[in-house]
Amino acid sequence: MTVEIGIVLGIILLGLLLFITEWLSIDTVSILVMVAFMLAGILSPQEGFKGFTNPATLTVGAMFVISYTVFHTGALSKVGDLLRRASEASYLLLLISLMGVASVLSATVNNTAVVALLIPVLLNLSAEKDLYASRLLMPLSFAGILGGVCTLIGTSTNILVSGIAEDRGLAPIGMFELSGAGVVFLLAGFAYMLLAGRFLLPSRERGEKLEEIYEMGQFITQLKIVEGSPAAGQMLKDSRLVQEYGMEVLQIAKAGGDKLRAGNDTTLDEGDILTVRSEAEDLQQIMREEGYRIHSPDQFDASEAMEQSKLFEALIAPDSQFAGKTISEAPFSEISETASLLGIRSSQKITRQHLEGVTLQSGDVLLIRAAPEEMKYFHQSDDLLVITEMERDEEEQSRYMWPALAILAGVILTAAFGLAPIVLSATAGALLLVVIRAIDPADAYRAIDWKVIFMLAGVLSMGTALEKTGADQLLARLIAEELGQLGPRFVLSGFFIITLLSSNIMSNNASAALMAPIAITVANKLGVAPRPFIMMVTYAASLSFMMPMGYQTNTMIYTPGNYKVTDYLRVGGPLTLIFWLLATFIVPYFFPF
Repeated sequence: MTVEIGIVLGIILLGLLLFITEWLSIDTVSILVMVAFMLAGILSPQEGFKGFTNPATLTVGAMFVISYTVFHTGALSKVGDLLRRASEASYLLLLISLMGVASVLSATVNNTAVVALLIPVLLNLSAEKDLYASRLLMPLSFAGILGGVCTLIGTSTNILVSGIAEDRGLAPIGMFELSGAGVVFLLAGFAYMLLAGRFLLPSRERGEKLEEIYEMGQFITQLKIVEGSPAAGQMLKDSRLVQEYGMEVLQIAKAGGDKLRAGNDTTLDEGDILTVRSEAEDLQQIMREEGYRIHSPDQFDASEAMEQSKLFEALIAPDSQFAGKTISEAPFSEISETASLLGIRSSQKITRQHLEGVTLQSGDVLLIRAAPEEMKYFHQSDDLLVITEMERDEEEQSRYMWPALAILAGVILTAAFGLAPIVLSATAGALLLVVIRAIDPADAYRAIDWKVIFMLAGVLSMGTALEKTGADQLLARLIAEELGQLGPRFVLSGFFIITLLSSNIMSNNASAALMAPIAITVANKLGVAPRPFIMMVTYAASLSFMMPMGYQTNTMIYTPGNYKVTDYLRVGGPLTLIFWLLATFIVPYFFPF
C-alpha cells in the first residue's frame, strides 16, 4: 500500500464517520472530503471540482427544475380526487391505487417530490375517511422508492451511478435500461404489501384535528396586560404565556384600536388585549400572577381572530438547513416574520413550551399559525414541507400544464431513443420551461436542491481519488482474491448487501458513489462484464426500507405517520430479504456476466 492510497482511504474513512454521526450535514461532509483530497495533493483543483460539471450533477439540477414545474402547474392535481374515489370503495383498492399512482409518478419525476406531493393529500384523506395515516404513508414511501428504480430519472442515485460509469469509459445507463429488473422489484413489492405487508402496518391514531394532536387548549378567552406587567416590553415568544404555559395567542388588540396577528416577535405593551387559546387550569394559574387579568367585553367574538390565520404543519425536509439547529438559530423569520410557531412534534414527543431551545432534526414537524396569504412562503421554502393541502388557482393550474407535460415527455423520449444525452435533453427542457414562462428564473433556482448538487459534486471526488491512486485496484484485488473463488454471482450478491447496509447509515448517494467504482474494478478483476455490478449497486442504494433515515422518503413520513423505528424493521425487513434474494438472480438475468 502506497502513502497516497493510505491518505485516500483515511480521508474516506473519516468522511464515512462524519456521514454516520451526522455531526455535519451531508453536503458539508462531501465538500470537506473533496477539499481534503486537493489539500493532500491527491487531486488537482481541476480534478477535485470536476464533479460540479459532471453530467450527472447537471442532469439532477435540470430534473429538479422540471419536476418542480410539473407539480406547480397543477398537472397532478387530480391525483387526490382519484385516491378519494378509491377510498370510498375499500382500503385495499385505496392501497392499490396509491401504490400504483406513486410508483408511476416516481418513475417519471423525482420520487422525493412525488411523496412530498401526496403526504398532505393522504393526511387530509385519513381525517376525512376516518383512516389511519400510518396505514397509508409507509406504502406511499415504499412505492415511491420502487418506482424510482424503474427509470434513469426516477432518483438522483440512478443518474449519479450513470455518470460514474461514463467517467470509467462505460456506456451511461439508458433511460429504460433499469426498467426490466426494476419492474420485477416493483411487482414483488406490490405483492408483498398486498399479501403480507399491509397486515404488518401499525394502526396508530394521529388525531382528527391539529388541536387534538398537540393537545391544545379548548378555551378561547381574552387577557389584558395591566399597568406594571412584567410582560410589557417583551416579545411574545419570550413571555410566560408562551414559555411557561404554551398558550396560543391568536390576536393582539392594541390600546389605539389596531388589531394585529400575533407573531413570535410581536412586542407586548401595557393595555394590550390578547385573544388566547388555553386550558382552564392554565388560565387560573396565570390569573394568580401579576400582570394579567381576564378581559370580558359585552360582546366577545373569537371568530375574527380565528379567521385571520390558518393552523398547519410543516415538516423539516431531508437535508434541511434547519436540521441540527435550535429554533432560535434556525432562519424561521426569513420565511415569515409574523407567523407563530406553536409546537414541535418528533419521535412520538410533542413540545409546546420552551421551544427556543429545541434542536430540530430532519423529519420533525412544526405546528405553525400564519395568515392564509403567508402560507405560500412556507410552500416555497426548500427547508420546510407543508403537509397541509394548499388551494390552487385553477386558471394558473391549466395555463402551463400541458406544455410542462409535453416538455417532460420530450426529455424522456429524446434520451430514450438516443437522440441526445440525458444531460442535454434535461437541460434543454429546463431552459425551455423558463423561456415559455412556465417557471420564472428565480423559482427555477429555488427548485434546485443545492444541498444535493454540492453533495453529488463532493462524493464524485471519492471515485476519482480511488482510481487515480490505485486504491480501487487494491480493494478490488482483496475482494476478488477472497471471494472470487465462490463465483461472480456470490460477489455480486455481496455488493447488494454492503451497499444496502451502508445506505441505511449514510446517504444513499454517498454509498453509491463509494461502491460503484469499486464494483466496476472488481468485475474487471474477475474477468466478467461490469454491467451487472453497476446495476446491483444502483438498485441496492435505493431499495432501503428498514430504517426511517435510510432513504429521504422514509424520513419524510416518519413523524406524520406516527411511526416507530420498529415499524420499519417489521414491515421493511422481510421486504429487504426478499429483494436481496431476488436481486441475486434477476440482475444477472437482465445483465449477463
